[in-house]
Amino acid sequence: MRMKTTKVLNMVIAQSGGPSMVINQSLVGAVLAARGSRKIGRILGARHGIQGILDGDYIDLRKPTAAKLEAIAATPSSALGSVRKKPTADDCRRIFEAFKKRSVGYFFYIGGNDSADAARIVAEEAEKEGYPLVCYHIPKTIDNDLRSCDHTPGYGSAARFVASAIKGDDLDNRALGGVKIDVIMGRDAGFLTAAAALARQNKNDGPHLIYLPERPFELAQFTEDVKAVVAKLGRCVVAVSEGIRSADGTPVAAQFANGERDSHGNLQLSGTGALGDALAKYLKANAGISRVRADTFGYLQRSFPGIASKSDATEARKAGAAAVKAALAGKVTKGTIGIQRKKGKTYAVTFETMPIASAAKETRSVPDNFIAANGHDVTKAFIAYAAPLVGTLPHCEIF
Repeated sequence: MRMKTTKVLNMVIAQSGGPSMVINQSLVGAVLAARGSRKIGRILGARHGIQGILDGDYIDLRKPTAAKLEAIAATPSSALGSVRKKPTADDCRRIFEAFKKRSVGYFFYIGGNDSADAARIVAEEAEKEGYPLVCYHIPKTIDNDLRSCDHTPGYGSAARFVASAIKGDDLDNRALGGVKIDVIMGRDAGFLTAAAALARQNKNDGPHLIYLPERPFELAQFTEDVKAVVAKLGRCVVAVSEGIRSADGTPVAAQFANGERDSHGNLQLSGTGALGDALAKYLKANAGISRVRADTFGYLQRSFPGIASKSDATEARKAGAAAVKAALAGKVTKGTIGIQRKKGKTYAVTFETMPIASAAKETRSVPDNFIAANGHDVTKAFIAYAAPLVGTLPHCEIF
C-alpha cells in the first residue's frame, strides 16, 4: 500500500532483541537521515521497543545535538533500551491508536528476524485497519542468521570479540597447558563460533577444535577429538557453540538449562555456564586429562566497548540511513534492508530494499562449504568470507 498523502508525518524508531556493538550506529544513521527530510516531523525513539510504544514512553530524537548523537553511535548496546516481545493482535490495535494519536506515518524497528516479524505483524494489522503506515526493519543480529543479508550489522564486531578472546585464551593455554573450552553464542547458526578460527596466526594456534550446531555433536567423539589434539600438542583449545545438538536434533545444553523461554519461544541458552561445566566435567572423567577449564562468553560478546569492527560500524550506519531513504521513496512500504556483498576481489557491499518477509521468521545456517569435512573446523572459504567483516587482529608473537 502506497502512502498517498503529502502531509508531514511523524516517525517512531525502536530497538529490539539482543543489543550489539553497532546497533546505535543504525539508530543514528536513521535519525540523521530523517532530520534531513521535510516529509518527517517529529522523530520519536520508543524506549524498550514495542513496549515503549504501548506505554507511550518516547524520547524526542530531534533534541540531541549532532555531537551527542555521534557519541551515542560509538557506544555499544541499545541506547533506547530493548525488548523481546512479540506483539499480539490486541497489542497491534493499541499501537495503531498510539500512532494515530501522534500522526505517525513511519515506523522503523532495528533487530533480528523476530524483530522483523514483529514489524511485519504491525504493518499487516495497519493495512487491515486502512491505516497508512510505512514499516521498515533495519537488520541487526550478532548471530548473522538473516536470510536477507550476506552478513548482518553486529556480527563483524561480535566475531572480532570472539576471535580476540580466543587468541588471548590460546596464549594462556600455551603457558599452562591442559584443555580450555570456550562456549560461544549461537542458538541455531554457528557463524559466531566459526569466527574463532580467525584467531589462528602462528603454527599450532588454537582453536584446535570448533563445534557448530550445524553438525551433530556426540560426547564420545568429542572426547576422542580432544585426546588426539592433546596427544599431538600437549594442549587443546576448543570453541563450542551454545546451540550444539545431538544427532536427533536435541540441544546438548537443554538438559543443563533451566527451561526458561522468551516471548518468541526460544529456550534460554546464554547466561549460564552449565554447558561448559558439563563438557569439562565429562572430559575430566573420560579423557584422563586433569587440567580442564571452561568459560562461557555469554553476553560479553554483544556490547563490549572499544573493539567494534570498522566495517561493521560503517555498514550499520548506512543500513539505518538506507531504511529511511527507502521508506521516504514509498515504493516498498513493508520493507527491510538487505546487505549484499559485491563480486570481486575487493570487499564492498550494496544496500538493497527487500520485502520485510525476507528477513522475518526463518533464519539461515552456516553453509556446508564453510564447514570442514571432519565436522569440527571451518574451511578457507569461511575465512575469506569473515575476515573483511572482522578486520585485522592484534599480532601476538611466540617463540
